[in-house]
Amino acid sequence: MPLNKSTRRRAGAGVFVTLGSLFAFAVFSYFNFRSVVVSGQSMLPTFNSGDHVLVCSAYWLVGPVKPKDVVVVKSPEDGGFIIKRVYKLAGQVVDWYNIPKTWSLKSGQYIVPQGCIYVLGDNREVSEDSRAFGPVEDNDIIGKVVLRP
Repeated sequence: MPLNKSTRRRAGAGVFVTLGSLFAFAVFSYFNFRSVVVSGQSMLPTFNSGDHVLVCSAYWLVGPVKPKDVVVVKSPEDGGFIIKRVYKLAGQVVDWYNIPKTWSLKSGQYIVPQGCIYVLGDNREVSEDSRAFGPVEDNDIIGKVVLRP
């Protein structure tokens, strides 16, 4: 039985809506999600070197960055990416055991500056983190890890 004009028009519109939705999803994903490969042992036992993680920068979707979140940030040393756990947020006091190496106890408490977060690796003995390079600026956060192995 041949399709009439009305049925063909509805089918064409359905295909157009489906393709448009797929395109919108692809654009959204491209700008808000990134796959990152873990390198090194600073996040053991949480992540092994070679693990793939999915990172999201759409905080309205996954919630704001908060302590204990795992984030990917730009490395202050080489501009690459590093994966660390958020320890403290702007305005919070860092305990003396985890303060930056350059901070003198004579200066008093170390408070994370505004517009920054303080990150630590889960494997503290080998981790290069905020204790070595200081706090990370908010605009250097690539996103939160939302999917892991």
